[in-house]
Amino acid sequence: MQAFTTVTAIAVPIDMVNVDTDQIIPVRFLPRPRTDPDYKTFLFHDLRLDKDGKERPDFVMNRKPYRSGQIIVADENWGCGSSREGAVWTLVANGIRAVIAPSFGDIHFNNAMKNGMLPVRLSKQDCATLRKQLNDKPGAEITIDLAAQTVTGPDGKSYGFEMDPFAKYRMLNGLDDIDVTMEYEKEFEAFEQRYKKDATWLFAE
Repeated sequence: MQAFTTVTAIAVPIDMVNVDTDQIIPVRFLPRPRTDPDYKTFLFHDLRLDKDGKERPDFVMNRKPYRSGQIIVADENWGCGSSREGAVWTLVANGIRAVIAPSFGDIHFNNAMKNGMLPVRLSKQDCATLRKQLNDKPGAEITIDLAAQTVTGPDGKSYGFEMDPFAKYRMLNGLDDIDVTMEYEKEFEAFEQRYKKDATWLFAE
């Protein structure tokens, strides 16, 4: 997966609480493979488009310059609801590198970490402050420095955030579950060689 070190990007304010995974990607799209070239179009499909398939001009991600945003600043309980990993996949397909929110659905939080999208917890007040700045100045950028564990808002103010050390290590180095396992490849090989010597009877022809 793509490593996350420092990202400076246009940020999108989503002023909604309890944004669930069915809003992020409606259930009818879940059978579609992640490799589907249309996968990015599933993001917020029913919020973004009306019943005729036309864009709703009042939805924030349909407006310039938010279309090219790579960071979302949300409200409480982002990613609640079902455990569908597709909710993260469609965010990643749209170039979203991080979501900043006061709280997350637990499974969605973990799915994000496993797919290279950084979930950042800041206080409700700090998130509200950032969203106000983004609404007041569309196209404003936010910087997230994972090594330093800081978020820097459009006004230059920095906010610290907590991160599990092992999760941080994985994100900084772009390691998914398989990559983490393969870090021990030499140890696996050494064990296999020792085992073959200690249990020759198992390998006799």
